[in-house]
Amino acid sequence: MEIILLDHIEKVGAKHEVVKVKDGYGRNYLIPRGLAIVANKANLARLDGMKKQGAKKEAQIIAAFEELAAKMQGATLKITAKAGDSGRLFGSVNAQNISDALKTQLGVDADKRIIAMPDEVKELGNYTATVKFHPEVTVGIGFDVVAEEA
Repeated sequence: MEIILLDHIEKVGAKHEVVKVKDGYGRNYLIPRGLAIVANKANLARLDGMKKQGAKKEAQIIAAFEELAAKMQGATLKITAKAGDSGRLFGSVNAQNISDALKTQLGVDADKRIIAMPDEVKELGNYTATVKFHPEVTVGIGFDVVAEEA
């Protein structure tokens, strides 16, 4: 059975690709879940339009993420944490702290799951984290960890 995939499916194919699968897999799993449609003449004629529409949406998403990345470029966040006299933190700074600081200091809402931290931030100092909005849009954000005033 030939089908047109409506989403990327691991070990089957990419989005908007025409692939051949076993009849039962296509009819009982992919089509009912909305992951694919039958590759008949009418759907094959619609395929080009679906590709153009998908590319347009993807371009809009990338443009929005690039705007956020430009807003973050060159900015340095200030994160306060409790620390001892030696400069060692009581705990550590994590991706959630970076996400909260981005929201309060720059007005950028970034989920903690898209923030890649340097190894471990357990001391005062300057560090750089990477925010991966999209596979094509990645930005590094600097942050200073300073001691909390008593």
